[in-house]
Amino acid sequence: MTETALTLVCPSCQSINRVPSAKLVAGPRCGSCHASLFTGQPVEVDAAGFDRHLKHDQIPVLADLWAPWCGPCRAMAPIFAQAAARLEPQMRLIKLNADTAPDILARFGVRSIPTLLLLQNGKIIGQTAGAMPLEQMLQWVQRHDGAMV
Repeated sequence: MTETALTLVCPSCQSINRVPSAKLVAGPRCGSCHASLFTGQPVEVDAAGFDRHLKHDQIPVLADLWAPWCGPCRAMAPIFAQAAARLEPQMRLIKLNADTAPDILARFGVRSIPTLLLLQNGKIIGQTAGAMPLEQMLQWVQRHDGAMV
């Protein structure tokens, strides 16, 4: 019987790693820089990093599109961090500063921030705008669980 291996982007050095799916909960480390592939914290990315995670992470990606001047975005930041602690390693959580990536906002039709995008294999399976409490965010993710492959 062959074990399924997933590819994951290292949050530290951006290397692509192959990890057996059964080892996700065992604290996998990057083969290049040896950093942990999951830290329990969202990964801050730029536009290139965003696209790299969408292309190579073979687990669902939950992206928070935010801006530093946005009050609701700042209020949601610790909630998103708590979500990372609860959802990893079954899901990668990333944060993208919307001010630095207008082309990504246009690509996904984002009109307000904060916006959450739930993606699998680079395709949107859920999108919502506005700050929300942790339990509401987790329920929103769970509602889309059936769409994740």
